[in-house]
Amino acid sequence: MAKKERCGWPGEDPLYVAYHDKEWGVPEYDDRALYEKLVLDGFQAGLSWITILRKRDNFRRAFDGFEPQKIARYTEAKIAKLLKDEGIIRHRGKIEGTIKNARTYLDIMEKEPGGFSDYIWKFVDGKPVQNKWPTMKQVPAETPMSQALSKDLKKRGFTFCGPTIVYAFAQAVGMVNDHTAACFRHKECAKLARRR
Repeated sequence: MAKKERCGWPGEDPLYVAYHDKEWGVPEYDDRALYEKLVLDGFQAGLSWITILRKRDNFRRAFDGFEPQKIARYTEAKIAKLLKDEGIIRHRGKIEGTIKNARTYLDIMEKEPGGFSDYIWKFVDGKPVQNKWPTMKQVPAETPMSQALSKDLKKRGFTFCGPTIVYAFAQAVGMVNDHTAACFRHKECAKLARRR
C-alpha cells in the first residue's frame, strides 16, 4: 500500500499523526469546542503543541470538560488546586486567563447573534480559506485575519490570544486550510468546508 502524503509537522508520533489526520483543519462550529481550542492554544504559548496534546485529557478533566459556565465561577481555592495538578501546565497567568476567557466567552454568547461560533467565523466570512502552500515553510505565522481577530478578542477581554496563537487556532479549527497542497488531508478538508 502506498504511503499517504501528509504535512511534515506530525513526524512519526502516532498521537500527532492521528491529530493531523482526523482533527487539524476540520471546520469546527461548536461554540464550546472553539472555546476549548482557543484556551489550549493559549496554554501552548512557549511550548510545542504535542506537549498540550499529550495533556489534553488531563486538561479536560481539570477544567470540567471546558464548560465555560463552570470555569467562569472558579474560585481562588480552585486556582490553587489547579496549580498543584501535575497533569496540566501549571501557569498561574494562563489558568487565570482561562477563567477570564470563560467570562468573556459567556458575554459574547449573550451579546452576539449566532454566539461564539458565528462571532469567530465572521473573520473569514463564514467560509474556510483554502490555501495551497507547496511546503510548510511558506505558511505564515500570522495573517491580517489573525491580527484582526486577536485585536478584537483582546478588546473584549480575552487573554493569551496574540495573532500567532490565533492563527494556530484558525488552522486547527479549519478557518484556514493550511494542509500542504500535496497532503491527502488538503482535499478532504476542502470537501468538509463546502458541506456546511
